[in-house]
Amino acid sequence: MEVYRIEDLSFSFPGQQKKALSQIDLTVSSGEFITIIGKSGCGKSTLLKQLKPILAPHGVSSGTIHYKEAPLSEIDHRTQASEIGFVLQNPDNGIVTDKVWHELAFGLESLGLDGQTIRLRVAEMASFFGIQTWFHKPVSELSGGQKQLLNLASVMAMHPSLLILDEPTSQLDPIAAMEFLETVSKINRELGVTVIMTEHRLEEVLPLTDRLIVLDDGCLIADDAPRNVGKKLHAMGHPMYLSMPAPMQIYTAIETETMMHTPLPLTVKEGRQWLQGKFRYSAETSGLHDQKDGPAVKLQQPVAAEFKDVWFKYEKNGPDIIKDLSFKVQKGQFYCLVGGNGTGKSTALSLLSGIVRPYRGKVLLEGKQPASMKVRDLFHNFLGVLPQNPQSLFVKKTVELDLYEMLSDSEETMEQKKVRMDAVSAFAELEPLLSMHPYDLSGGEQQRAALAKVLLLEPTILILDEPTKGLDSFFKEKLGLFLKKLNAEGVTIIMVSHDIEFCAKYGEECSMFFDGGIVSTNTATAFFAGNNFYTTSANRMARHLWRDAVTVESVIERCQTSL
Repeated sequence: MEVYRIEDLSFSFPGQQKKALSQIDLTVSSGEFITIIGKSGCGKSTLLKQLKPILAPHGVSSGTIHYKEAPLSEIDHRTQASEIGFVLQNPDNGIVTDKVWHELAFGLESLGLDGQTIRLRVAEMASFFGIQTWFHKPVSELSGGQKQLLNLASVMAMHPSLLILDEPTSQLDPIAAMEFLETVSKINRELGVTVIMTEHRLEEVLPLTDRLIVLDDGCLIADDAPRNVGKKLHAMGHPMYLSMPAPMQIYTAIETETMMHTPLPLTVKEGRQWLQGKFRYSAETSGLHDQKDGPAVKLQQPVAAEFKDVWFKYEKNGPDIIKDLSFKVQKGQFYCLVGGNGTGKSTALSLLSGIVRPYRGKVLLEGKQPASMKVRDLFHNFLGVLPQNPQSLFVKKTVELDLYEMLSDSEETMEQKKVRMDAVSAFAELEPLLSMHPYDLSGGEQQRAALAKVLLLEPTILILDEPTKGLDSFFKEKLGLFLKKLNAEGVTIIMVSHDIEFCAKYGEECSMFFDGGIVSTNTATAFFAGNNFYTTSANRMARHLWRDAVTVESVIERCQTSL
């Protein structure tokens, strides 16, 4: 049975000649698990919102969308609310009440169901999603992963036949993301709910996916099983191939002659089996298992940032968020903080940027306490901060005005300001977006615009909170190389990220944050090589041969030298 039939769908935003979607033809059958990918700003979120008209953005559209053989435009709001579930990218945007149990009941109350039915469905969802232990908690006390799971449970309480998810794991740590996606897969397998989702993190999603759809500049360029789409993108030399799972990328780099005639590995398990057959010897006897534990000895540099026995809590009688935290970041270092949601990483960055103060201990930036510095001294050619929510930086009606706003206190001429603005716009690929309102951009585009604003400050210390959130693999690589270039020029980078592949590839030193403090620190390679679970897919695939190979590139290099 067809759930959706989309014919010749095109859409453009008000005042924009370029189409966000162009002549999309697509059919979705009941029970399918469909994943949509593409570069940031290619139209993924716009397409999803067209599938639920009450969420569709204002603009000019053409073509037709049928939902269960009826025109979608004729489907009433109650049916849309109950049958078409939609989970947003930002967990906080989907929550409207103060308590977990009330959030589960809110949608059912809005539909006018009786009290007994509401109690039954709430109990059923709490049991199915395993949230009984935090059923009575305030929503404000939940981690990012718990909030997103609550969003999903609240939607599923209305018994939808279709579930649409817009990059639901972008703000989750790797383990929480895996658990969330397994829950979505369980809904698809056991309840028969049709799933349509967009996602940049494909390592865990593609093994669950029946069909992979690729959008490029508003056009549909591929629609097939994930392995077949991988072959097509590789043959095209398309930049989205960089987002394919590590086992597939490694396999196609080595098996260049046979890859078009054999199934490509999607999972770590399949990749390990291929490696085992390709290299029939153990790492111990070959001398390749050569990772040495412990941090590398390096020359001491002046300290850029330092925490000294820091304790912090948001409320006087509340729990401690930061607990006896002490660590140093040297000048010119690319330092990464990783760890689960709710462990205190972003709070540590807030302490560094002077937004909050510790009640015990000291936070220092080049020997000065940021909370006691004047704003101009702190942020003028010294500190740059990219917050977790990029929208908090936008204050003007267009992207262009927002960028110029960062230069309002500069004594440069208008020509000099324009040169700098044009340069950062070109880097962040913002030229086609300069006339748009920042809130009309996609999540990835907002992230790029916010980063461009911060870079205009020309900071010597750059603090980044989830900088790769919502970014496609192509721009991630561009961002990584740019950050390495800044780092080589002496800029100190302190980054909090759930993107462990990005940290492993570009970071210099990594620390694990847990329960308000740091539990381990090492060079990026040694850090991820020392972890069994909190490590990259490439390392999980190849660690039985080469424990210190933690990136796709390093595994490919080891394969090539071992043939």
